Amino acid sequence: MKVLMINGSPREKGCTFTALNIIAKKLNEQGIETNIINVGSKNIAGFGAEGSEENNFVKSIAQTIKDYDGFVFGSPVYYASPNGTLISFLDKLFMMCKDFVQKPACCIVSCRRGGASSSIDVLNKYPQFYSMPLISSNYWNMIHGNTPEEVLKDEEGVQTMELLGENLAWILKCIEAGKEKGINSPKIPEKIKTNYIK
Repeated sequence: MKVLMINGSPREKGCTFTALNIIAKKLNEQGIETNIINVGSKNIAGFGAEGSEENNFVKSIAQTIKDYDGFVFGSPVYYASPNGTLISFLDKLFMMCKDFVQKPACCIVSCRRGGASSSIDVLNKYPQFYSMPLISSNYWNMIHGNTPEEVLKDEEGVQTMELLGENLAWILKCIEAGKEKGINSPKIPEKIKTNYIK
């Protein structure tokens, strides 16, 4: 089994990366492979900008989604919201790729002080569009610190990330065991779209 971890921080080895590594360690201990990619340092435009090198980067990631069994989306907090580059990346990735359907995911944020809950809420909306089971821990999926060293001193945040990794591993193994017993995921019906103004 493989989990793709998206680092939405412009600091490739910063606080968000540190939190993702805590989760990755727990997944690896359960025999689950992990891959962390950094998108926060990319210059990814929003909708409407086509043909750029950055859009080709998003497309290249979209082509790999089918190879993964689970996902972790991580971001630092800026103005009580995830990094704008990550939002642009996820907007495009989820629009162009349907291979996320019914694969478990968790969203995490790192912050110096406040804005974590609202940022998690923004990130959680992406998996909810694709029937993806959202993985939780024993608190909101956040960790605090202004440097990687401070992040590791947030004992509650570290525990939250560790349990998150264990819970994701558990769900992935439950899904695999279910498939072996002939328990298949629900069939996704064709989307009904109701327009409010006609």
